[in-house]
Amino acid sequence: MPALPASLPDAISLVAEAVDARFDTLLAIPDDPRADLYRCMRHAAIGGGKRLRPLLTIATADLFGVDRACAVLVGTAIEAIHVYSLIHDDLPAMDDDDMRRGKPTAHKVYGEATAILAGDCLHALAFEVLADADTHPDPFVRSELVLDLARAAGPGGMAGGQMMDLEAEKARFDLGTVTRLQQMKTGALICAAVEAGAILGRVPPEGRVSLRGYAHDLGLAFQIADDLLDAEGDEELAGKKLRKDGEAGKETFLSLLGVERARAQCGMLVDQAVQHLRGYGAEADLLRAIARYVVERDR
Repeated sequence: MPALPASLPDAISLVAEAVDARFDTLLAIPDDPRADLYRCMRHAAIGGGKRLRPLLTIATADLFGVDRACAVLVGTAIEAIHVYSLIHDDLPAMDDDDMRRGKPTAHKVYGEATAILAGDCLHALAFEVLADADTHPDPFVRSELVLDLARAAGPGGMAGGQMMDLEAEKARFDLGTVTRLQQMKTGALICAAVEAGAILGRVPPEGRVSLRGYAHDLGLAFQIADDLLDAEGDEELAGKKLRKDGEAGKETFLSLLGVERARAQCGMLVDQAVQHLRGYGAEADLLRAIARYVVERDR
């Protein structure tokens, strides 16, 4: 994969191609009864999506001169966790969605049982990739990558946030609880993506404070922007059903803050995210552009 271009749309396209190529290799369809399982994983993982998480990993890793092939593999592993979460989130027992990324959801095409197994396998694949010596020669780097992603994906991160989201249909959440929910459900994996790039660059934990601040504010801004898109966006562009949270009676940043305050908060968080990068020069321009893209995107 060549150097990331300065243009954010070109960088998004380049990363998407690289991640799709890795998934294509990792998910080659076997000539045995598991074929539909692999087809289901490929259906969910290849094509579509913003690839924000691998883009963040690669852009952060670039700050520290990390080998590009290594960064792409790690970004693909994090994307595998994201895709598994989407497969499971779309199931009838969760959000019960028919469309994702502009195409039928995995369980609509391959059935619920196969979709559940496909999510399970993508979850396992992520840690298999991170633990493989071909991903990085240093076992201490690999073990830190595994630990950080496990924490971000588990009950203290994404999955815990999803549980809180389910409970939001039955309880009234205040702003602090909604913020915590979204920091876990959405923000934890975004933070892990940035953290992974720094881990690959062998940056010690105390040297990652500004990058963590960037990722924290970016994750919250991303979710507020998602809430705005859910209320005001175009379903065809989004590639999925919108306005479901309001119909389910869930509290969101919009319901608690109102549209204008939510939009202002989103802009403030993006400005704060960019400010966290003030210790870096032009080499962090792509990370700054990603933060601004969060409030400008239409899907």
